[in-house]
Amino acid sequence: MSKKILITGISGFIGKHTARLALESKKAEITGMIRPGTNPSRVNEFNEKIKFAEIDLTDIPTLRNYLKDNNFDVIIHIGALRGGRKNSNHDFLLANVNSTEQFIINAQQNNSKLIFCSSVGVFGAIPSELPANNHTKRREDNYYHKTKIYAENLIQKYVLYGLNAAVIRPAITYGIGDYGFPFTLTKLVEKKLMFYPNHPVHIHLTNINLLAQSFIRLADNNFKTGVQYNIADKEPVKLSELVNFISNELHGCDYSRKPVPQKYFELAEKIARSAKSELWVSRLELISKSWYYETHRAYKELQLKPTDTIPSFKLVTDWYKNK
Repeated sequence: MSKKILITGISGFIGKHTARLALESKKAEITGMIRPGTNPSRVNEFNEKIKFAEIDLTDIPTLRNYLKDNNFDVIIHIGALRGGRKNSNHDFLLANVNSTEQFIINAQQNNSKLIFCSSVGVFGAIPSELPANNHTKRREDNYYHKTKIYAENLIQKYVLYGLNAAVIRPAITYGIGDYGFPFTLTKLVEKKLMFYPNHPVHIHLTNINLLAQSFIRLADNNFKTGVQYNIADKEPVKLSELVNFISNELHGCDYSRKPVPQKYFELAEKIARSAKSELWVSRLELISKSWYYETHRAYKELQLKPTDTIPSFKLVTDWYKNK
């Protein structure tokens, strides 16, 4: 008997890699949820392999009606409005919290598994303790993080009433096709415009293949309901070492620009906060402060293959060179 799986956000970076891995199972019948008007090129590879449901996660009535008529063995809820986008708080609430509640209700009514993609951002851009773990204080330092905290709390509430759910919190992901922080970092190093502080900064990235594997392991195996996993590479890496690795891959030598005193990053962050620029505050924090997470439980219980950022980051540099 085939397993019916719903994957939301299938046109995005994480959803796409998860769907590819799910398709390797010949016993999976996959439905991918995409936003109406999605560019066909973003999902062409899945044509004739999966079904599509075109629903905007902010359109709760349409989502509710769809879920009334459909049920699944597993719901992998990855779709969301991401931080840094110019959407209203109301839209963030609808897409990231209210839609999640609809999937919760559907999963509970049909005794399905719900696997929710949250974010290590629930600990804030920079956690209050290192490594951040399941008991680390949550920080509502921007509205995106706030909605992920709300959604997690909602899931844990329904777990008390029988919901079978797991929470995955990925750190910043890297891989082919993503234009986020790792791509920007690579671009800055390539152009020799990367500035980093003169003190050790440790960062914790996530190989996209490791993350996709985590979702599929939960979909294929039993787990204790309410479980929460932080997903990232085996260990954090020094930012300076990653910068040198990127420079060697692109230029054949270590990065030539000297580190910058921390006081200049603090000044720039203060200016960004005064300008109420969440995006620039986040960018500055990510390269001037350490952020890493407890991942050993995930590796042990999900039986994940240990991944080292160096040399795995070569995925990004090779892709960048061939663009």
